[in-house]
Amino acid sequence: MSEMSTVASGLQFPEGPIALPDGSVILVEIARGTLSRVLPNGTIEVVAECGGGPNGAAFGPDGRVYVCNNGGFDTAIRDGQTRILETLESYVGGSIQAVDIDSGTVETLYTEVDGNPLKGPNDLVFDREGGMWFTDHGKTYERQVDRGGLYYAKPDGSEIREAIFPLEGPNGVGLSPDEKTLYVAETHVGRVRRWSLSAPGVIDGKYGKRTRGEVLAGLPGEQLLDSLAVDAEGHVAVATIRNGGITDVDPSDGSTQHVPTGDPLTTNICFGGPDMRTAHITCSRSGTLKRTTWHRPGLRLNFNPY
Repeated sequence: MSEMSTVASGLQFPEGPIALPDGSVILVEIARGTLSRVLPNGTIEVVAECGGGPNGAAFGPDGRVYVCNNGGFDTAIRDGQTRILETLESYVGGSIQAVDIDSGTVETLYTEVDGNPLKGPNDLVFDREGGMWFTDHGKTYERQVDRGGLYYAKPDGSEIREAIFPLEGPNGVGLSPDEKTLYVAETHVGRVRRWSLSAPGVIDGKYGKRTRGEVLAGLPGEQLLDSLAVDAEGHVAVATIRNGGITDVDPSDGSTQHVPTGDPLTTNICFGGPDMRTAHITCSRSGTLKRTTWHRPGLRLNFNPY
């Protein structure tokens, strides 16, 4: 693993990175409420004003960037670092949005499923058929928690359904290279779960929405898990909080390798570059986008312009 370099600083809780062929990276700034672009020289440009708390992001089949909007949470800057506050004064409700990156136009596609409001949509991934899997992290209040789950939706706004409910703080989501396995990171319990898929958008499970899947990996100690990416060999690279870095999980046996970033609030990773070995990592406590050379090529995502 090569050294980490800082591409950009001054980002307001970056997440959801997407690598582009010109060397720039589209990402969200949760605390700023924007979809932004980091140019190769580190300059930051606003692509769109999403409001709330834009979180995960991915290109869809129509060329728009789809955003999981968690509705917003309150943050504060202390000693130059971003801290999450235990308040929800800025919360406006969760949604799935689609952004035209040329015009900056934002369309809200979904705010509920089966009459239940989306609480904190977090991360998403598109399958080859153009459907999106996304997680809803839920929402935490002082004395109660709105639980989250796993959902499948069409990008034209015509269909959304609850696939698995409930889960313990579901966060990162990804597909194996053959798209027969779906991975989800559960934040507070430090677990990566997986489910077999019998068809696009269909969990192969006999217990319906309560099919718990298999625990691929559970990290020891107080390690929290955030968003994830899958590499070309099927390893799961999941952002790790407190033990700040990226935890590489081998799907064959659940063994792990930790790559530190130096930021205890490491939130996401994506792959790019000509050989797909350039890892772009969002570090939200320091407000930076970092870059390193990964030990394996990343998986090329469906509909990404790379």
